[in-house]
Amino acid sequence: MRILLTGVNGQVGSALKPLLMSLGTVQAPPRGELNLADARAVEAWVRHHRPHLIVNAAAYTAVDRAEQEREAAFALNAQLPEQLGCLQREWGGVVIHYSTDYVFDGTREGPYTELDTTAPLGVYGRSKRAGEEGLMSSGVPVMIFRTSWVYGLHGRNFLRTMLRLGQERAEIRVVNDQWGAPTWAGSIARGTMEVLATVDRSVSSENPWAEGWRGKEGIYHLTNGGATTWYDFTRRIFELRPECRALVLPIPSGDYPSPVQRPTNSRLDNAKLEKVFGVRLPHWSKALEDCLAELPSAMHEVLLTENNEG
Repeated sequence: MRILLTGVNGQVGSALKPLLMSLGTVQAPPRGELNLADARAVEAWVRHHRPHLIVNAAAYTAVDRAEQEREAAFALNAQLPEQLGCLQREWGGVVIHYSTDYVFDGTREGPYTELDTTAPLGVYGRSKRAGEEGLMSSGVPVMIFRTSWVYGLHGRNFLRTMLRLGQERAEIRVVNDQWGAPTWAGSIARGTMEVLATVDRSVSSENPWAEGWRGKEGIYHLTNGGATTWYDFTRRIFELRPECRALVLPIPSGDYPSPVQRPTNSRLDNAKLEKVFGVRLPHWSKALEDCLAELPSAMHEVLLTENNEG
């Protein structure tokens, strides 16, 4: 099996790579080898290697900056996934892609299902929704996993920022009126592998994935269980890491300066994922514990990298 993994240095990509290696040959070119914003370079690379499976973990995730960098956001979040789908269709390949809770406006009272109407609030959400639509219309067998509040020990994310600020400051103010499920990149990677494990690859085909996915293509919600606020998420982080001694104060979203309105309700219903594949990710608090259990030896490196990234 030939597998292309994009975004290998990101949160989800770095967690996926070692797991995907059990399925076949994984090629994960970093940005210096393959510029994913260069459509011609992407086409040449994919046509040459003809992967059976593309796992697209690459994304433009700077929510605020996307308002000024619309072209860059759409290049990675919309044009790239559609292009990958069109290329894979030529030789019967398949695609896994990751999307976001930001495709919704957050006005629903309960968790969102895959059938609920999307209404992105900003450029980032609109670019991700466009990527979903383009990939779905490409005609290739695809699984799109929407997730939320992704964090990990790699890349820029909320967890790493709080770990640093918790030691640098006497107090920090965190939004307490947005609800969602913090989702560990490690849980996303493991959940993806559990889904792939349920796909029947015993059929005779040039690409055994394609037949095994029949009837299972589409959009799925994939988050850790439960829900919380950013404020309570932070408090739980500090409970698990006593070196973070900052006082955590709750604030409303209106007190947090941002050019983009965030969804008030980012809760996603994962029932379809469990019904079709029998996959359920751990509760967000348990996932956080598992993530931080990997941290002690890497604590200095994590904070140093965070500082260097600005």
